[in-house]
Amino acid sequence: MSPQDLVEHALASSTADDCVVIVRDTTSANLRWANNTLTTNGQMTSRSATVVSFVAAGDGVAAGSTGGSATTADEIAEIVRAADAAARAAGPADDANPLVSDRTSPDWADPAVPTDITVYDDVAPALGDAFGRAGAAGRLLYGFVDHSVTTTFLGSSTGLRLRHAQPTGHFACTAKSSDLTTSAWLGAATTDFSDIDPLALDDELARRLAWAERRIDLPAGRYDTILPPTAIADLMVDTYWYAGARDAWEGQSVYSQRPTGTRIGQQVTAPGVNLVSDPAGDGVACSPFSVVAASDSNSSVFDNGLPLGRTEWIRDGELAALVQSRHTAAMTQQPATPYVDNLVLTVDSGAGTIDDLVAGTERGLLVTSLWYIRMVDPQSLLLTGLTRDGVYLIDNGEITAAVNNFRWNESPIDLLNRFSHASTTVRSFSREWGADYFPRTATPALRIPDFNMSSVSQAL
Repeated sequence: MSPQDLVEHALASSTADDCVVIVRDTTSANLRWANNTLTTNGQMTSRSATVVSFVAAGDGVAAGSTGGSATTADEIAEIVRAADAAARAAGPADDANPLVSDRTSPDWADPAVPTDITVYDDVAPALGDAFGRAGAAGRLLYGFVDHSVTTTFLGSSTGLRLRHAQPTGHFACTAKSSDLTTSAWLGAATTDFSDIDPLALDDELARRLAWAERRIDLPAGRYDTILPPTAIADLMVDTYWYAGARDAWEGQSVYSQRPTGTRIGQQVTAPGVNLVSDPAGDGVACSPFSVVAASDSNSSVFDNGLPLGRTEWIRDGELAALVQSRHTAAMTQQPATPYVDNLVLTVDSGAGTIDDLVAGTERGLLVTSLWYIRMVDPQSLLLTGLTRDGVYLIDNGEITAAVNNFRWNESPIDLLNRFSHASTTVRSFSREWGADYFPRTATPALRIPDFNMSSVSQAL
């Protein structure tokens, strides 16, 4: 059955009062390499469905959600039966709202968009050249590339017929010295790999390994530190994930106006800082409608199909919006601003590149990537994590040595108040979250005068 047929069969099979059906068709292709040799490649196809059923319950509406793999009429019918039963067993939903209705995508009837291994037709030969170059120079390359396209079909008993095809790709490579004592990492996000140049990325990895030919150890402390766009993407994803309006309203986040309320309308970062999501964002385009498989404190199944537009979360340093459904919007008396699956940070004064920030630093550190980021305190958005695969000493505007790794403790909101310089915003790839959770970001590099390296780490 086609995805559209699965949607229609599910809607016809449901005995609930209303029903929303989400079918996702995904194809992916990947390459993996180690020790300058391609080791594996693969191509996969999957299709899944989620059915959300709604039934009258007392003075309200109850919802039940069930999902699973579905390619046949029998499989989708079984999911429908489970969702209908779950709705009838549930009590009235706190987040009940009228379902979105009567919208159809102009390409609803089109098939799912596939990808395959040919997406690497230009990348694979260049990788081979990079392997040869690296081997001749005594470098070892390890890495992974992945490309997927997920086509989402969303239909409802209230007349929704929405479709969106989402391409997602990334390149990640670690270079090591032949004795495995030094390493450097680079990652990049893409939609189709036409903008990925493995030879240029290998050149940068080689430059970083050369920086590490001299090494010195430094103690924990506060350092003038440059964080690249990939590290800023790591931090901004957490900044976004913890920006739920309900948590803020209840006094549980850095965005809270305690004891009850939010900081919307207040200055939360330095002037000139802007954090935005936009389904039509250049290079980071994403679904223009909400897709919600299960309700939580920030999202509601009743909002499936809700149109999404450009949302300014922080505007010129002022908190402009928090993530919320129509249900929580009624609580906070703010417009509904659901999650959008991308994030762009810009700084009005941002200019130049990381190299320009390095050239302007008298003495400090260049951190190339962060890892193992975890929440310490949501009320201040204090995070902790490790540096990894390259921390370098800057002396008089030049990289002069590699230094040891650190554990760090910082709040992204504090950093957005304390930074001294910013580069131009570029498409970025979060090493911590980009591969599996949040691949669409654009961020600048930031220079932080007093970044807190709280302890020395023995990690390479």
